Amino acid sequence: MATVQLSDIIDTTVFQDIPAVNSPEKTAFFEAGAAVRNGMLDNIASQPGSIAELPFWKDLDASSDPNLSSDDPAVDGTPEKIVQGEQIGRTAYLNKGWSESDLASEIVMGPKAMDQIRARVDTYWMRSWQRRLIATYSGILADNIANDDGDMVADVSEALTADVTASSVFSRQAFTSAAFTLGDHVDDINVISVHSVVYKRMMDNDDIDFIPDSQGQMTIPTFLGKRVVVDDGMTFTPGDGTNAPTYTSILWGAGAVGYGMGNPKVPVEVERAERGGNGAGVETLWTRKTWLVHPFGFQTGTAPAGPSYSVAELGQAATWDRVVDRKNVPVSFLITNG
Repeated sequence: MATVQLSDIIDTTVFQDIPAVNSPEKTAFFEAGAAVRNGMLDNIASQPGSIAELPFWKDLDASSDPNLSSDDPAVDGTPEKIVQGEQIGRTAYLNKGWSESDLASEIVMGPKAMDQIRARVDTYWMRSWQRRLIATYSGILADNIANDDGDMVADVSEALTADVTASSVFSRQAFTSAAFTLGDHVDDINVISVHSVVYKRMMDNDDIDFIPDSQGQMTIPTFLGKRVVVDDGMTFTPGDGTNAPTYTSILWGAGAVGYGMGNPKVPVEVERAERGGNGAGVETLWTRKTWLVHPFGFQTGTAPAGPSYSVAELGQAATWDRVVDRKNVPVSFLITNG
């Protein structure tokens, strides 16, 4: 009996050209405008090399007083200059494979393996993108606490369970404490991402309103007019009875994250191993991504152990360094006990 293999039922060219059902652009971060795909970052991610140099003009110094005009032609005014800064990012080169043995393909009943893979591969990459994004901001939080006096953070949490009160869990007052770390740029915030435990408290507090999506369904949660993104990948530390759990929520403004996509040499391919399975044969579907996800206002610090940062490395303080004024970074962090 002939066995249908992955290479028989998947055209890799067609596969990679089919629009992703669940791509990074389908996440709430993109839909709310916190993450923005950038043509310049696409170009950088498509070029050789892993380091992205992103120059920017620093703002004019508003603390410098203007000259006092006079009618004396002998007195020359002294102009000031505008200078450039630089943000440094790194492109991530990623891949993932899924294998199917010939024997399993012959024995299995129900949907073909390829059908299941096609249904879930986009979701896998979307979740991977979000994990890397959240890890990046965990590292930025750690850097901010270590090197910038925590000027982007409002921590209302208590260390011990016995000390937890209404003031140490999520509330409107806690939210505004975090939002106003931006000072008079507080209105830049339009998204808040939270763990489901925190979202439950927001619901219990009757603080969630729903607005219609593009189909007119009342499905998009908002808090004080800010879109709410619920993700259990958000950073949290479980409690142990004595020590209280802590949850990190992130407040985002428009364009906080820039995103570019490169072009892997072979984005999708099927590998055939005739000797696999003790000669029965094994096939593996390989997918590859080249991403440049960069938080505005930061540059990378310590180099990764390999060509790209791992999720663990993204979450380290040494990986990030802020290079712009705090008010120019439309992000804040809120740490609560739930």
